[in-house]
Amino acid sequence: MSDKYNILKTIDSPADVKSLSEENLLQLCQEVRDYTIEVVSETGGHLAPTLGVVELSVALHKVFDSPNDKIIWDVGHQAYAHKILTGRREALKTIRQYGGISGFCKPLESEHDIYGAGHASTSISAGVGFAIARDIKGENHQIISVIGDGALTGGLSFEGLNNLGHLRTRMMIILNDNEMSISPNVGAMSKYLSKLTTNPLYNRVRDELWNVTGKLPIGKKTVRTGMKKVEESLKNLLVPGIIFDEMGIRYFGPIDGNDLPLLISTLENIKDINTPVILHIITKKGLGFAQAEANPVKFHGIGPAAKPGQSSTKKEVPPFLNVFGDELTALAKKDKRIVAVTAAMREGTGLSGFAEEHPTRFYDVGIAEGHAVTFAAALAARGLKPFVAIYSTFLQRAYDMLVHDIAVQKLPVIFMLDRAGLVGEDGPTHHGVLDLAYLSSIPGVVVAAPRNGEELRHMMQTALEYNDGPIFIRYPKASAVLNRKSIKSKAVEIGKWELVSEGKDIAIIAVGSMNPIAEKAVKILDSEGVQASYIDAKFIKPLDEEMLLSLMTSNKHIVVIEENNYPGSLAQTIKAFAEPVENCARIHSHTLPDRFVTHGSRAQLLAEVKLTSEEIAASILELTT
Repeated sequence: MSDKYNILKTIDSPADVKSLSEENLLQLCQEVRDYTIEVVSETGGHLAPTLGVVELSVALHKVFDSPNDKIIWDVGHQAYAHKILTGRREALKTIRQYGGISGFCKPLESEHDIYGAGHASTSISAGVGFAIARDIKGENHQIISVIGDGALTGGLSFEGLNNLGHLRTRMMIILNDNEMSISPNVGAMSKYLSKLTTNPLYNRVRDELWNVTGKLPIGKKTVRTGMKKVEESLKNLLVPGIIFDEMGIRYFGPIDGNDLPLLISTLENIKDINTPVILHIITKKGLGFAQAEANPVKFHGIGPAAKPGQSSTKKEVPPFLNVFGDELTALAKKDKRIVAVTAAMREGTGLSGFAEEHPTRFYDVGIAEGHAVTFAAALAARGLKPFVAIYSTFLQRAYDMLVHDIAVQKLPVIFMLDRAGLVGEDGPTHHGVLDLAYLSSIPGVVVAAPRNGEELRHMMQTALEYNDGPIFIRYPKASAVLNRKSIKSKAVEIGKWELVSEGKDIAIIAVGSMNPIAEKAVKILDSEGVQASYIDAKFIKPLDEEMLLSLMTSNKHIVVIEENNYPGSLAQTIKAFAEPVENCARIHSHTLPDRFVTHGSRAQLLAEVKLTSEEIAASILELTT
C-alpha cells in the first residue's frame, strides 16, 4: 500500500479504529475515501453510495464493538468503507471480480458482515429479528440497522418499523438520508424527511427544554413526565405528525452525517438507550469525488477500468435496455394509452428518455415492486397500456401481486424484465435466473425472450396489441444487435418459434440470450461435419407445440439451451410434453446448476456453468458420434 495511506495501512480490524485520536480519525476518513476512489476506478463497482457514508462507517466502528454489536447494512452496496475497516483493505482490490470479495455484505466472507443482502428495505426487519434473538438468549449488545431514505420507500421497511414500535426492544436505526436511491427519491416519505431536514427547530427546542428540566431542583422524573404534554404540543406545532415518535421509536436528528465528531458524540449519547431509536443523518452521495457529487446517478456504479470522470466503458452496440427505452418512447408518441412504471430504476431500466418526453405518463413508485404491479393492474383495468420495467430478480418481490392482481383478472399488463440470466459482478442476489420458473407456473400468461433488439421491438408491438392477459418479455444485461434502418416494429404470432437454420443431425433450441451461443455452436458443429437445426424459442409460454412435435419425430436428439435454473425451465417443460410422444427424440438440457452462481464477469460465469458455444458443441459431438 502506498505511503500516502499512513493511517489506513495500520487498520486491520475495528479495534484499530477505536484507538485513534479525533485528528487521526479525520485523516482516516480522507484516506478511506481516496483509497476507495483509487480502487473502484480500476475494478468498477458502487462508488457514489459508499463515498457518502465514509464518516458513518468510521464512527460506527469507533463507537460500537463489531461483531459483538451487530451492524446491518441495508442492500450492502454502500459498505465498501466498512469492508476496508474490517480486515478487507487489500481484498478490496478484488471486489466484484471472479474469485474476489462480494460487492455486498456476505456473512461467509467476514464475521463483521452480520446479514447478507442485495435487495433494499430488509435491514429493519432483520434488525428486529436480531434484537429479539438477543433478548431471548439473554445477551446484551446493540443492534444497528443502517438504511437509506430510498430503501425506506419499500413496504418491508414499514412492516419492520411497525413491529419494532410494538415490541419496543432496544435497537438503533440509522436513516442515511441523501435524497437518492439510484434514481432521485420520490414519494410522500421522501417529502416528509425533507420536511424534517428543513425544520430542525423542533429538535433544538425539544432538546433544550429536556436539558433545562433535568436541572430543576424538583424531581427530574416528575418534571419530565409533565413535559411530555408540552413536547407533544411542540411536536405538533413545529413538525406535524412526526411519524417515528408516534410509532414508539425515539427520533433524533437530523444531523450532518459527514461531520465525524458530531456523529461520534451523538452515537455515544444515544447508544445505551433501552428503547428503539432512529438517528436521521444527512449525507452527500459521492462526497469527495467531484464528478460523483455532481452526478450521483451516473456514478452510482462505474465500470471496470473507468478513470475519474468516466462512468463506464464504451459499448459498441446499444444494450437491450436502451432499445426498450427508445422504442417505448416512440410508441408512446402514437399511442396515448401507454404508461411507463418502474420501481426506483428510471436510468437502470432505460426510461430516462421516456420520462423526459412523456412526463405525465411516467411513474417511478420508489423501491416498491409490489405496489408497482398492483398500481399497473389498476391502470390496465381502466384501459391503459402499462409497461412495467423491473429487473428479473426484483420482480420476485411482487410474486403474489403477479398472481392475485394481474393473472387471475387477466389484465393486459406488459412486464419488461431486464437483467434476465447471469448479470455478472453483482452476483447471486441480482442474477435473473428464476423468472422462467416463477412465471411459467402462472396460468394464462405469455413469456417471451427476444434474441436481439429487432425481436425486442417486435415483441413490444405484439404486447401492445394483446389484450388477453399479461405478457412478460425477458432480456439480458447485454448488448442488443439492432439494425437502426429496419422497418417499423410489427406484431408477431404469439407462441410461434423460428427455425433459423435447418440441419439433419440434431436440433438445438435456444432461449433469448442463448441464441448467439447456439449460433456459434452450430458453426463449430458444421466444421466437424455435424449439421444441426437451430431454433429460436421466442416464446417460453405458450409452447410452439406444432414445431415441437415435428422436431421430436424427425430428430434423435434435441438440445435445449437456456440461461435459467433447470426446475421450471423450458427444457423441463419440453420433457413433460414429450412423455406421451411415440418414437420421440431424447431431450438434453443445458441450464444453470442447482446452486447460486457467484459473481464475476458474465463471460467468466457462463464458462463456469458450461454455457459456452465450445462446451455445448463438444457435448453435442459426443451425442452424434
